[in-house]
Amino acid sequence: MLSYQHLYHAGNQADIHKHATLAVLLRKMAEKDKPMSYLESHAGRGVYDLNAPESAKTGEAAAGIEAFLKSGKAPEEHPYISLITRMRREISPSVYPGSPFIAEALLRPTDTIHLMELHPREYDALYRMMRYPNVHLHKRDGFEGVPALCPPTPARGIVFTDPSYEDKTDYATTARFVLKLHRKWATGVIAVWYPILKDNPHFDLTKPLSEAGLPKFFQSEILFKKPATALIGSGMIIVNTPFGTEDEMAEIKGWL
Repeated sequence: MLSYQHLYHAGNQADIHKHATLAVLLRKMAEKDKPMSYLESHAGRGVYDLNAPESAKTGEAAAGIEAFLKSGKAPEEHPYISLITRMRREISPSVYPGSPFIAEALLRPTDTIHLMELHPREYDALYRMMRYPNVHLHKRDGFEGVPALCPPTPARGIVFTDPSYEDKTDYATTARFVLKLHRKWATGVIAVWYPILKDNPHFDLTKPLSEAGLPKFFQSEILFKKPATALIGSGMIIVNTPFGTEDEMAEIKGWL
């Protein structure tokens, strides 16, 4: 929905789960010499200032990434942690990388990145932040735009999707999106983040995907001990999970 702006929620507990998992996938896939494609359906603005009024209003970053970094629970060499540490040292102590910037930082200049964002304000911020030679920005609905580009060139790669889910139909829409993508691009890695709420609307997403017989299917769910909002947990589903990443992604649950 065009009312959603992730700046209010950037750096919360779900972002830790989501972005740490994505970082593991990207680092693993970048180990191979072959170039790859990264496509994102709902990119947001790429980088967030956690000192912004929107972030301060909710306090989710303070209870999320700020408290988490102080806890020292994650290894410093983890790609997600090392990237945040470097950005805070080189740019600002309040900076937080969204998934587009994580992808740009962990991939190579030979890789191709496609970012979809329909929200006018978010797209403008994305345009200012992510103008790199290998990045292609698309002001379009990612549910429509990503399948239109698949299979991409290069044909090795990953799709990441995390819509707002403010519209409850997004859960079923995301399930159909994943199944359509897999039919068009059978070898592509597909990573999906979803929120867990008390009334379990995510079942409209997880049930069709878990029953579809998708290859190398990985699912990780975390329930927060002290949820600060209606968001009580975070989930990730991976299709065509890269070999050697399951254990490392499972360890992230222990952090939270």
